[in-house]
Amino acid sequence: MAIQIHLFTLSFILFSFSEVYTVEFAVQNNCKFPIWPGALTGAGSQLSTTGFEILPGSTLTVTTSPPWSGRFWARTHCSTDATGKFSCGTGDCGSGQVTCDGAGAIPPASLLEFTIAPNGGRDFFDISLVDGFNLPVSVTPIGGSSECKSVICAGNVNGVCPPELAVKGQGGGVIACKSACLGLNRPEYCCSGGYDQPQTCPPTNYSKIFKNECPDAYSYAYDDKTSTFTCTGGANYGITFCP
Repeated sequence: MAIQIHLFTLSFILFSFSEVYTVEFAVQNNCKFPIWPGALTGAGSQLSTTGFEILPGSTLTVTTSPPWSGRFWARTHCSTDATGKFSCGTGDCGSGQVTCDGAGAIPPASLLEFTIAPNGGRDFFDISLVDGFNLPVSVTPIGGSSECKSVICAGNVNGVCPPELAVKGQGGGVIACKSACLGLNRPEYCCSGGYDQPQTCPPTNYSKIFKNECPDAYSYAYDDKTSTFTCTGGANYGITFCP
């Protein structure tokens, strides 16, 4: 009997532990067209899925257990060819299928980056346009402490994208905008070589285009002061594309 009680107690503790250490990402599609979000784990437990379709007006919840770090993004203009290969016009992860299975986004794509702490500790999150932009997006902490705030990139960078950075779809319209580093590959835009310090790599006219449209988002590599956000208290997170 003692052994049975001990095992029951241990099972209860483990169950409770797993319940406490769960974080949810509720991914919502407010766009007028389908999207195929992708997800990549950098460190920690794997997510419950690495890629999925969301129809307009729908939400899908992805779960993991902290500590965890990784990113989300949306793939757009996706289709499956006659051979069964799945591919997307923006944000493709190159897996050939809806799930990304450990592959990241091929830029340009708007990225949502998270570092989730255990025990309700301090989470870090941001919206990154360092590699470019494809869709507006927002992050909203659900629960957590009073310091937790929503972060939004609501501007349409595609509408003001310079021709030399524009990615066009089959119809000729701009469907994504490359960063200057990605599009022009020069050290002053990539913060590389002699420009590898914050003091030597200030904002450029190109990065300011992204910053003007999305003031909360990273516009280039050293855009930390206005672009990294924190939340404590064990929050879940709502991710909305086309907020």
